[in-house]
Amino acid sequence: MKLISWNVNGLRACLGKGFADYFAAQDADFFCLQETKMQPDQAQVPADGYHVYFNSAEKKGYSGTAIFARRAPRSVAYGMGSELHDHEGRLITLEYDDFFLVTVYTPNSQRELTRLQYRLCWEEDMRMYLKKLDAQKPVIVCGDMNVAHQEIDLKNPKTNVNNAGFTQQERAAMTKLLDSGFVDTFRHLHPNATGAYSWWSYMFNARARNAGWRIDYFLVSERIRDRIVAADIHADVQGSDHCPVTLTLDL
Repeated sequence: MKLISWNVNGLRACLGKGFADYFAAQDADFFCLQETKMQPDQAQVPADGYHVYFNSAEKKGYSGTAIFARRAPRSVAYGMGSELHDHEGRLITLEYDDFFLVTVYTPNSQRELTRLQYRLCWEEDMRMYLKKLDAQKPVIVCGDMNVAHQEIDLKNPKTNVNNAGFTQQERAAMTKLLDSGFVDTFRHLHPNATGAYSWWSYMFNARARNAGWRIDYFLVSERIRDRIVAADIHADVQGSDHCPVTLTLDL
């Protein structure tokens, strides 16, 4: 089973940068998107053979997630059932017989950490939501989680301490999530890989210099750790300030 996750930083813009060709060439079972920045009727996405699910933010041109699935799920949930969190289109859950698939676009703490406290509230509520799912059946969760977990996950850790995405609190929240029964699939297979990043600033020629961050993840329930076949980052794929990440599972 092949899964792809990509923060497209505006799907309409990405469609003009080769998204459709990449989508068609991958022939994935699931294609999960974050930061779609659109309502479903604002663009035509060529996705023959897929069931399509959008969760758009109430604020136009902001946030948003989507999943393209080869198989129809048993059920679909948008958000986590929280009045506090469910206005920005940040979460979609598909339920299948043997697993849940969740795509997430975690809130950014913003410059000067103006949204850090909200972010930490989201983190704990999201962790409890995933634990509740995991109590029923294995979970696959993917998306832009807006945190570089360890120093190995960004080019310049020392100069980014306490910047959004690399605060002690955000990193601790990721550790707590993993300790709750989840596996970072990329680090499971590539524990010492350096220079493996999924996001680069548009400033300072960062992508050409590979001065990036690994903030896009596939996590799976601990009990299907042995089903992980491959987990990769495709830094050569253009079209966004993020690149796609992929997971292959024997499931």
